[in-house]
Amino acid sequence: MLSRIILFRAFLVGILSLFLSFSSAGQSLIDFLKNQPEVKSIDTLQGPTFFSETYQISIRQPLNYKDTANGFFLQRIFVNHKAVDRPVVFITEGYAADYAALPNHVNELSSFLSANQICVEHRYFGQSVPAPINWQFLTVENAANDHHHIVQLFKKFYAGKWLNTGISKGGQTALFHRAFFPNDVDATVAYVAPLNFGVEDGRHEPFLQEVGPDSCRQRIHAFQRQVLQKRKQIIPLLNNYAKAHQFTFPMNLNEVLDYLVLEYAFSFWQWGSSCSDIPPADASAEDLFNYLTNISPPSYFSHEGAASFRAFFYQAAAELGYYGYDTSALKDWLVIQSTANYVNQYMIPPGSKPVYSAKSSNELADFLKHKAQNIWLIYGEHDPWTASGAAIRKRGNNHKIILENGDHKTRIRLLPEKKQLKVIKQLNQIMD
Repeated sequence: MLSRIILFRAFLVGILSLFLSFSSAGQSLIDFLKNQPEVKSIDTLQGPTFFSETYQISIRQPLNYKDTANGFFLQRIFVNHKAVDRPVVFITEGYAADYAALPNHVNELSSFLSANQICVEHRYFGQSVPAPINWQFLTVENAANDHHHIVQLFKKFYAGKWLNTGISKGGQTALFHRAFFPNDVDATVAYVAPLNFGVEDGRHEPFLQEVGPDSCRQRIHAFQRQVLQKRKQIIPLLNNYAKAHQFTFPMNLNEVLDYLVLEYAFSFWQWGSSCSDIPPADASAEDLFNYLTNISPPSYFSHEGAASFRAFFYQAAAELGYYGYDTSALKDWLVIQSTANYVNQYMIPPGSKPVYSAKSSNELADFLKHKAQNIWLIYGEHDPWTASGAAIRKRGNNHKIILENGDHKTRIRLLPEKKQLKVIKQLNQIMD
């Protein structure tokens, strides 16, 4: 009996090897792409030497999967080919994907798994913007369908297992894709991905009152107070800065300064700034301003700087949620009376009218609680987005990892060596 089982397994391996050799030798990736009617353009790129071929392609996608009569758009995708029988790392970018065209871009998971790499630019970002823009079709469900369509297309070519992944909003996108189409991929790695339940979720403000050492938080607050107390000296500097960068704002400069100061605390922790770099109590207005704008750039609140992120803020106001500001500790020095509803007031696309619904977030939370399988959630301890990090069940080989002192740049390669090697081993066991 044992010999029969061994012979049968050998037969299956032989059949699989024959299929793979026929697939790779009988049809190259470029020939496959040329034969797909939804692929509308193919450009060969100089890619990383880690891969053998790199292409930028565009795929015709429905604007609205519930009614294709609403039209179509072209979605930009980057395909880095290694081998037809290797796994596929499927990057669900949350924004534009210009970086994927760089000749040295290799996702860490592609390296860990010796995998093919497909990076999908998010709808309504970069070169994947429909014309005209109809904001009502920018939904997490339509984006998940975009990714499902692409997976189904490339599964006709690639024989290995699939893992989807993304960073921040891209991590959210990967989780939503997995929730809508759980069988599209075999595993998910979501980095620093929030799961918010309101346009101003409410968990970030208390987090900022507790994160890090007390002494550092005190220095942050003292710096914020210093800037506001030197408002008269700093406003002219802000005015000159705006003129030099040709920035205009949806509010007056005094209000801009208030928002920069409030945003500073969030940005400080998000990007892992150093407490030792905070200017001293006797710093000049120029030093205070230069430091402030380095951590909390005025472009964030400008018409010009926000232009490429309007689609994000529409999603934040409609489904993804965002964070608010706690003004209580600085109210005596602020000009603005309230920051409530600031996303809808200042950040969303002109003329759009998003109405927030937590339906998609609630459905994702339910999926992670009851149905999740082979999902890794990676967060940084000091990153404010960890305050609204997703909760996930332990059953089903799911893992939530928080890097001590980590920030929004947290990745698997930054984990302690023992933990890093464990995660890489786990992923290889799933994907082989």
